[in-house]
Amino acid sequence: MLRDPTLIPLSQQHHNALAMCVLLKRSLASDASPDNLVKLARRVIDRYELELANHFEIEEQVLFPACPPMPIIGELLEEHRTLEALVAQLRIASSHELLEQFCTLLPAHIRREESELFEHVQRTLPREVLDRLGSEIDRRAVRVCL
Repeated sequence: MLRDPTLIPLSQQHHNALAMCVLLKRSLASDASPDNLVKLARRVIDRYELELANHFEIEEQVLFPACPPMPIIGELLEEHRTLEALVAQLRIASSHELLEQFCTLLPAHIRREESELFEHVQRTLPREVLDRLGSEIDRRAVRVCL
């Protein structure tokens, strides 16, 4: 299903996060030196501060409350907290394991949001609700170029 314009800013942020994870995994595979681990951890932290924190906030304050009660929302919230905890750990010490965990969880999380939550939202929320959400999402979303 095509993405409803309402959700495109969130999907664009998803795209950026997926691209970051691909690049991080490639870099980890080719260079596991301590200097590279520090550089990659900094990249995750910077992306979190620049875009992911904004993304989680929009979902939690705008999108999730507009959805009917669904188990996936609680699961996605737990994943947000886990990702935030991984970023907090990376602030203290960069490690191959933490970067791998982050780059495994984030893409899986994004794919669930795109294929399950966003599809459900597009199918079930009335157009006027989607339009209202879209205005608020558009107003709040941080937009960055890779």
